[in-house]
Amino acid sequence: MKITGFRSEVYSMKLDRELADANLPSGVNILPAAVLFLDTDENITGVALGYGGGVESLFPLIEGEDPREVVGLWVKINDWLHKAGNEGAATMTFSAIDMALWDLKAKIAGEPLWRTLGANEGRVKAYASGLDYSLSDEDLFAFYRRMAERGVDSGKLKVGLDLDADMRRLDIMRDALSIASEKPGLMIDSNEYWSPKQAVRYISKIEEKFDLIWAEEPARRWDYDGLRLVSQQVRTAVATAENLKSLADVYPIIANQAADILNLWGGHSGVTGCRQIANMAHAHNIPVSMMNCQANFMAQVAAALPNHTMMEVVDPGREHCLKFDNYIEDGFIHLSEAPGFGIEVDEAILKDLQNNPPKGKGAFPFPRREGAGRYLVPPEDGEAPWRGKRKH
Repeated sequence: MKITGFRSEVYSMKLDRELADANLPSGVNILPAAVLFLDTDENITGVALGYGGGVESLFPLIEGEDPREVVGLWVKINDWLHKAGNEGAATMTFSAIDMALWDLKAKIAGEPLWRTLGANEGRVKAYASGLDYSLSDEDLFAFYRRMAERGVDSGKLKVGLDLDADMRRLDIMRDALSIASEKPGLMIDSNEYWSPKQAVRYISKIEEKFDLIWAEEPARRWDYDGLRLVSQQVRTAVATAENLKSLADVYPIIANQAADILNLWGGHSGVTGCRQIANMAHAHNIPVSMMNCQANFMAQVAAALPNHTMMEVVDPGREHCLKFDNYIEDGFIHLSEAPGFGIEVDEAILKDLQNNPPKGKGAFPFPRREGAGRYLVPPEDGEAPWRGKRKH
């Protein structure tokens, strides 16, 4: 079997609700999306979801090769990127190619990817994540209650600009999740807005009332000194790494004992790179957690990681042209026996999205907000619907 061609389709998607964090509290409901199709001479096509194009620059490295040799092809591409670096747009293209190759490998074997990767079962524990800075208190409660009704007993709140509001909204999230557990798991994410000392101060204050599982990105992604300082001075575990690109980026975080949990996703140089990071973390007794994604497709990988805890689920309505049959029940993402990632693309809907781009609020990637790492800039009028509410 040989790889014969590719097709990359870019489109925009409109979400059912806005997504927001401390850097862009007003939120967005338009996001970019892409689908990569890798073709073979036996009419089996690999599919990967991602964020862009540029495949033509790397495709000659895999053209004519056997897609089942996916790890060897990963090494070949990584070596080719040696001088320019596995960074930025190159990483996104690299990641998409690797994921499409793994989809092909599992489809050729006629089995779901979770089985190809050696998982015992096709299910992954889930936690709810509203990406919720632009949600009103009422919508915040509704989101987490809806997830709790599906058995999800843990949630992660976006925080960072207003401590009183963060405390009140943590209470709301905990209350919403309480039907799934007497003691819901609580997490916060400040998206690199705080300095390390600010993080220690604010997390310590939150800990006076709440028992947190982890605080995500309480300092810059590369600041292993700052991340370690936060980890050492608060009870809460520190989670980070979602915005790093490869094992090379994550290695200093692990080597300097700067994180207690690593956040993984397909952008970590694909399935192959993601597994490399998870394996190194496992060797250092560090758990990992998979990031959210369209159709929860990376649950296929999470199911096969020995140190995986739970996967982020957002559920904002990003699957307009995608068909899949995994579902959330009893707090778990349940995967099917469909081959590969278990995703099919409705070409007619995809074409319509390309010909008639949806309108709305879009800003991707999110910029870094004024004051980050120095002083807090609370939301202005109209930026966050909960601004000015009294303490819960």
